[in-house]
Amino acid sequence: MFAAENGLKGDPRLEAISAAIRVVPDFPKKGIMFQDITTLLLDHKAFKHTIDIFVDRYKDMHISVVAGVEARGFMFGPSIALAIGAKFVPLRKPGKLPGKVISESYELEYGHDRLEMHVDAVEPRERVIIIDDLVATGGTLSAAISLMESQGAEVVECACVIGLPEVKGQHKLEGKPLYVLVEPSGLDEF
Repeated sequence: MFAAENGLKGDPRLEAISAAIRVVPDFPKKGIMFQDITTLLLDHKAFKHTIDIFVDRYKDMHISVVAGVEARGFMFGPSIALAIGAKFVPLRKPGKLPGKVISESYELEYGHDRLEMHVDAVEPRERVIIIDDLVATGGTLSAAISLMESQGAEVVECACVIGLPEVKGQHKLEGKPLYVLVEPSGLDEF
C-alpha cells in the first residue's frame, strides 16, 4: 500500500521526498532508471520527513525489531528503530557478519544473491518490520521475511521508500503487508 492511499494523500512531505530522489538514467546498465536516494539523504528535511512518516506508522504497533536490508536499508532502519524503541538487525550480503549466521538465497532479475543475519539476532515471537529503499521484484524482501520467520519472529510489515506502482513481487511477500512512501520517478522516460 502506498502512503498516499493510507491517509497521506496530498501530504507535502511525500512530494518533498519524491523530489529529493535523483533519477540516474542507464545506471548501472542501459535501460535502468536508477532511483538514487543519496540525494534524499543530503536533504535533511526530506530525510526527516521519511523517518517521521515511518515512525508515525510504527510507533504504536509494538515493534521490537527493525530489520534493514543491506545496504540502503541501513540508512533508514537505525533511525526508525531508535525512535520507536526497537533494536536494529542488519541483514547482510554473504561473508559480512562475524560469528554464526543463517542465510536465505533469492532470485534477482539478473541472477541470484543471499542475505545473512546472526542466528541470535531475533527471538521467537518478536514483532518485526523489514525496511529497504526500493521494492521491485520482491525477492530481497521475501528472503528477509524467510530469515525472520525461520527464527520464530513475526513479520508485521515490509516498508520501502520507493515502490513500483504495480509491485511485481508482492506475491513473493508471503502475504505480508507492504508500505511504500513514493512511486519511482522517471519511468516514463524510457
